[in-house]
Amino acid sequence: MAENNIPSHVAIILDGNGRWAKKRLLPRNAGHVQGSKVVEQICEDADSLGIKYLTVYAFSTENWKRPKKEVDALMKLLDKYLSDCIERSTKNNMRVRVLGDISALDKKMQDKITELEHISAGNTGLNFSVALNYGSRDEMLRAVRACAEEYAKGNMTINDINEDVFASYLDTKGVPDPDLLIRTSGEQRLSNFLLWQLAYTEFYFTDVLWPDFNKDELKKAMDFYAGRDRRFGGV
Repeated sequence: MAENNIPSHVAIILDGNGRWAKKRLLPRNAGHVQGSKVVEQICEDADSLGIKYLTVYAFSTENWKRPKKEVDALMKLLDKYLSDCIERSTKNNMRVRVLGDISALDKKMQDKITELEHISAGNTGLNFSVALNYGSRDEMLRAVRACAEEYAKGNMTINDINEDVFASYLDTKGVPDPDLLIRTSGEQRLSNFLLWQLAYTEFYFTDVLWPDFNKDELKKAMDFYAGRDRRFGGV
């Protein structure tokens, strides 16, 4: 694949963990555990394939509506993942960012996120973002409030607010918009994920459940992307 046909930034909606577990007569959390292992491997695969930015949707603002038992298990799994990621980011020269409103998470998890982002800030390999307690509408509302606060303080005029300024208040500040969005498990919706950032992104939907996703499936998505003619509204 020619270098200019490789997506610089790939975003993935990780879907199908529960169905993967159900097919195997396992508890739903078994699917989440397997899914987290796939995230680890896909980070390495993406880096080896020349992808510079990878963003995954791990836990949405709407996921709190799930049964308490499942949410508690997910939080425990995410906490362990963050701990492991601190060591793995150094080993793999990977920079890690967390998107979303982390104030709703417990203090221990918030501290891990702060440590992880600090420790990995100087790494020069894959730029990996995890959307955790993330919702795009919530993100944009927080950005609007931040702009309004700056305006109220006299630090900004109405005419100062343009697309670039607004984007600088989003969780993805400093990260280019995704070139390719992948959603697994056959669903074809955005589920409140990166609504601003996906304005000109190519969408790839696959029936493969996330725990079964692998490097070959990632290559299929990249091949799809390579065949797209991206005009960004032009001719």
